[in-house]
Amino acid sequence: MFLQLPPLSESVTALYESARAEDGYVDNLTKLWSWRPDVMEAFTELRKQLAARSTLSDRERAVLVCATASSIGDAYCALAWGTKLAQQAGPGIAAEILQMADAHGLTSRERALMQWARQIVRDPNATTAGDVESLRETGLSEAEIFDATVFIAFRLAFLTVNDSLAQGPTGNWPTPRLPKCAARSPMDAR
Repeated sequence: MFLQLPPLSESVTALYESARAEDGYVDNLTKLWSWRPDVMEAFTELRKQLAARSTLSDRERAVLVCATASSIGDAYCALAWGTKLAQQAGPGIAAEILQMADAHGLTSRERALMQWARQIVRDPNATTAGDVESLRETGLSEAEIFDATVFIAFRLAFLTVNDSLAQGPTGNWPTPRLPKCAARSPMDAR
């Protein structure tokens, strides 16, 4: 971590105890977010609220996160969510998305969501009405297109904080050999 740990307070201690109870340890992301446990909690709750009412499937959300993480070079989210996607779609599909490949075996909706995430990361200002129409053509509703875009934005915000201040391995990571279990982030809906 690039920041020092914050002074212990009731909210910081509660955050650390919660992490230890759930995971058995306090990871660097939790330590980083302990500067503002209230913001971490609000951010996590907002993401859970989005997920609870979205009609995007868990697999589609995993495609979005993996495409976002690999497009920006975020190894932590790629491993954590790549594991989830591998469990839902198979390790080959997860590895292809994480390696920025075409990802054979995706549905047309999933392929469109993958491409949408990559485009948003690359240049959100370059999106066109035609890009959105191509999402509609795969059967995505207006609400699902909005939700997908917000999921991408939330992930970008989360990994921007984490990668800039609690930097772990980033950039070119090896071909993913997805572990059976990956560390969870505070942004993962439980």
